Amino acid sequence: MTATPLVTDPATIVTDCGRRAAAAAPRMAAATDHEVSAALRAMAALLAETADTVLVANAADVEAAEQAGTTGALLDRLRLDRARLDAMAESLLDLAEVPSPPTDTVLEERPDGLRLIERRRPVGVIGANFEARPNVVVDVASQLIKSRNAGVLRTGGAALASATALTEAVVAPALAGAGLDPDAVVLVTDPRRECAVELVRRPGLIPLVILRGSGDTTRSLGLEAAQHGVRTLAHADGGGVLYVDRAAPTELARTLVTSSLDRLGVCNRLNLLLVDRHRWDELVPGLVELLAAHGLRASLPPHEHALGHEWALDDGHEATVTLAPADGPGDAATIANRETSGLAAAIVTADEASARAFLDTYAGTGAFWNATTRLLDGVKLRRVPETGINVDHVPGPRGPVVYTDLCLRQYVVVPASTAIGHPE
Repeated sequence: MTATPLVTDPATIVTDCGRRAAAAAPRMAAATDHEVSAALRAMAALLAETADTVLVANAADVEAAEQAGTTGALLDRLRLDRARLDAMAESLLDLAEVPSPPTDTVLEERPDGLRLIERRRPVGVIGANFEARPNVVVDVASQLIKSRNAGVLRTGGAALASATALTEAVVAPALAGAGLDPDAVVLVTDPRRECAVELVRRPGLIPLVILRGSGDTTRSLGLEAAQHGVRTLAHADGGGVLYVDRAAPTELARTLVTSSLDRLGVCNRLNLLLVDRHRWDELVPGLVELLAAHGLRASLPPHEHALGHEWALDDGHEATVTLAPADGPGDAATIANRETSGLAAAIVTADEASARAFLDTYAGTGAFWNATTRLLDGVKLRRVPETGINVDHVPGPRGPVVYTDLCLRQYVVVPASTAIGHPE
């Protein structure tokens, strides 16, 4: 008679992962620049050395997703190939070369003989929940290492084989090879959604959790986190906006439209295309044809959906762009503020006054003039990988969140006569 396998409950699994990461956190906090850079370089090397292992695991994930009827855009997020592994490795090498910001910054030499210092301290243990994007394992792990934090990563079943291979074959041995604790980055290997819920219920163990994924899932986990006193950096909704101004060069507008749609399953792709009302009849037929030539459908007024409906999250309808008129740059920016998540919006125009009006009115995380919203990405915008893009309308990191954001601010006051905090 075969014994029934013991199934551990999600609370126990996540607590164990959190405790392992917490035990590794002090060593991570004390890591030297040399150790951090060595770990990142080793990750880059191991991505090449273990590519076959990683790609076999990823192929199994992709095959299972195809059999389950997963859409093309979601498969694109899930799939890894050698070119993507090479790009991930290149980002790691670039990150290894970026100087770490100073731990202490002197804010003031006070008249009372004291020195005021702002000190950056690691958070300790940071959680991360993400869906079927295995590259996020490396992106988040690299940011944790660079910021000297430990972490607990959790993904669903769709990408679990890929995430496990990346953690076991790349991240853990790179940490160990640099003299750091491989448990500094722990992967929850149970795919049950309850593990994601448990990840946001432990403020004393995992006080900050990065949430990436579909809007509904991220919002529900954010609510659960708030009820348990866990802070989150949430990437719930996206959708880029492009406004074609009255003074827009036609060819530049067409170029920005196509360059904003190179990948349909990403948050910063073109989602809402606004055209100045004075040029609507002139430009829209050509823009509809341009979209059709690239296999996309234009959703034209009157719309049967919310104006900011995010097509990247609409399975089976990702190849859609919404078109709507706007009464000038101020109105276009107001529409973007009102109807979309506030991720990113761009204006194409040859008129600086129009550009200023748009940029001064739009309140989202990224505002662009004659540039694509696809630039709102850690590597493309800030030259380092990101943990996600935060669109919260509150103080704190917004836009692409990178290692410099994963810290706690501490005020330190010392006698001005000491060497503590004094610039070299």
